[in-house]
Amino acid sequence: MTFKKRGVFALLLTLCLSLVATGCGKTEVQPQQDTTAVAKELSVGLIPAEAKIPAETLEKFRSTLETSTGMKIKMNSYPDYNGVVEAMNFGKLDMAFLGPLTYVIANHKGGAKAIVAKTAKGVPFYYSYILVHKDAPYNTLDELLQDKKNVDFAFGDINSTSGSLVPGVELKNRGVFRSKDDSDFKSVVYTGAHDVTALSIQNKKVTAGAIDSSYFDKLVEQKKIDGTQFKKIWQSDKLFQYPFAVSKSVNDATAAKLQDALINIKDKEILDAFAADGFTKASDQDFEAIRKVAEADGRLK
Repeated sequence: MTFKKRGVFALLLTLCLSLVATGCGKTEVQPQQDTTAVAKELSVGLIPAEAKIPAETLEKFRSTLETSTGMKIKMNSYPDYNGVVEAMNFGKLDMAFLGPLTYVIANHKGGAKAIVAKTAKGVPFYYSYILVHKDAPYNTLDELLQDKKNVDFAFGDINSTSGSLVPGVELKNRGVFRSKDDSDFKSVVYTGAHDVTALSIQNKKVTAGAIDSSYFDKLVEQKKIDGTQFKKIWQSDKLFQYPFAVSKSVNDATAAKLQDALINIKDKEILDAFAADGFTKASDQDFEAIRKVAEADGRLK
């Protein structure tokens, strides 16, 4: 290669390296989330461990949401409370119907945001009950605990607020319960659902059980259980109701559209499926009391 050719080659090489270096040093601008454009498609999940929702009612709910929002709605089912939380955290769900504790966990783990809560008897509050069969000799929780060695106790799903967290903390504070395998009771079971707990008490398969007051009332109203067969021996303080929450990736415009659609649902068949008589606006702050109980019980890690 002649000197002249070598000089031209060196110049070209220098120019190429300069262009590459410039490109590598360039800062890529990340696109910001559009907070005004409403999503075209949405994936929705429900906690599965409540009184079961018939397929035709679930389709009616999906269709109602689709019509009122203009979005394509896809419903998803999961085997337990935790499955819904994990699906939302991993971006598989855009919105979910959650229990209060489940919501607090989803917010803690993945930034989920409450947009509405259901109402029962016109208010967004409910209670945890401990119930026994009417034939049981106990009229108070104190009386039950005096006979604890003969008590088969039922919780609902382990991640249920009214069926596990709140009554569990009460029993821990009374020194009779530490875990499923470590308690002063004859036995402890987790039924996985409020309707199963209620039927277990009614059929005398367990001595006592913890249940959501709204679901208990709805099961009685729908004649799925006989309300005359139960005695309430303990009731919690007021708890804020179950929310619909959106994932942190859902923008403000989409969240507002969903909030309006849910609040405007008046169909009794759909509302009954959620043991509700309506939905009202909700925010993360509404669940602060439950968050504190969850933290104290070591549920937020």
